Amino acid sequence: MNAEIPNHSEAGLKLIRSVFAGGGFGRGIGQTLGLVGVSADPGAVVLAGDPSEDHQNPLGTVHGGYVATLLDGAMALALQTCLDPGTPYATTDLNINYLRGVKLNVGTVRAEGRVIDLGRSRALAEARLVGPDGQLHAFATGSFSVRR
Repeated sequence: MNAEIPNHSEAGLKLIRSVFAGGGFGRGIGQTLGLVGVSADPGAVVLAGDPSEDHQNPLGTVHGGYVATLLDGAMALALQTCLDPGTPYATTDLNINYLRGVKLNVGTVRAEGRVIDLGRSRALAEARLVGPDGQLHAFATGSFSVRR
């Protein structure tokens, strides 16, 4: 993910890298869905997941909510690398373009999140969901409220 990196917090980046190195946050949606932190850089994060039958919709493909969670999580954690730990923030708007369905047991999919703009009280980020063959499955943008 080559882009201009926003100002970041060394403490926020260190937090995310240590969480990824330790295998995740321990509890929560990431553990429930089997998501894994792959990498964290200033303003950018990559998450991975291996969708299975547990993540299917009634049509037998991966549920859009699984994809949305991966994309939102990658953007939110990319933002965390720019903020000091404990700084409150929340997704206020999530827009997803689903380009092609994700088949069950396709292998590892990656959500690549990146902060585009960071102000005092809001942030904008984007994320891409890529399959194991490099094919783009979904693209998202998100707005975040930041309280400092």
